Amino acid sequence: MAAKDDVQRRTLELLWKGARRPARGPQQGLTVERIVAAAIDLVEAEGLTALSMRRVAQELGVGPASLYTYLPGKAELEALMLDAVQLGETLPHEWPGDWRAKTEAWARSDWEGFRRHPWLLRLVATTPFPGPNTLRWLDSALRVLEDTGLTEPEKMAVVESVDSYVRGQARLSLEEHAPSPTEASERDALLAELVDFTAYPALTRTIQAGVAPYAADRFEFGLQRLLDGVATLITTRTPPP
Repeated sequence: MAAKDDVQRRTLELLWKGARRPARGPQQGLTVERIVAAAIDLVEAEGLTALSMRRVAQELGVGPASLYTYLPGKAELEALMLDAVQLGETLPHEWPGDWRAKTEAWARSDWEGFRRHPWLLRLVATTPFPGPNTLRWLDSALRVLEDTGLTEPEKMAVVESVDSYVRGQARLSLEEHAPSPTEASERDALLAELVDFTAYPALTRTIQAGVAPYAADRFEFGLQRLLDGVATLITTRTPPP
């Protein structure tokens, strides 16, 4: 437990106080920001499995020992990487429109970000150290709901629910294999030959209506239904005119 507490303290101090000046001859031109940027470039090119202090040092053209004069280890580096990319070009409350338009905008922006940078999903799930950018984003997302009449716990629950939905859908989309048109046609022909679809009447009616399973835009459909529920809750908090 003590070792875990030490990692937490070191990580939070790095995120909120910044790195102390190295005591053992800092490498010329090397900074925490350069180390974090090199680590991000590495995982963008090769994935998170390639990340190690040794590989980052190699990318920077220095020995691994040089990195340890700036950062205690990989856990702290991952926390700094996550916080460095936490903010997009637009904060949630800066999008145009009402609370729903803003929420839709930041949800779609985050979804696209996770799909472009899948390594973020792993760090978000395994790096429980909130940094300045993380809290700035959360504060902004809560500001979106300021004039809705929701209670403070409800506002937080809405933000967390939408955020969890976005991450879950992004993870599913990255795990799935989208067949090519030829593969899909061959698969459907085999299924028609091998499967007695009379055993699945509801599914048969859906297919006969022209709907291909797993082909719809699940992200958008689910996001709208989630926000429909939030909108209904907001109407119960809004006093009648």
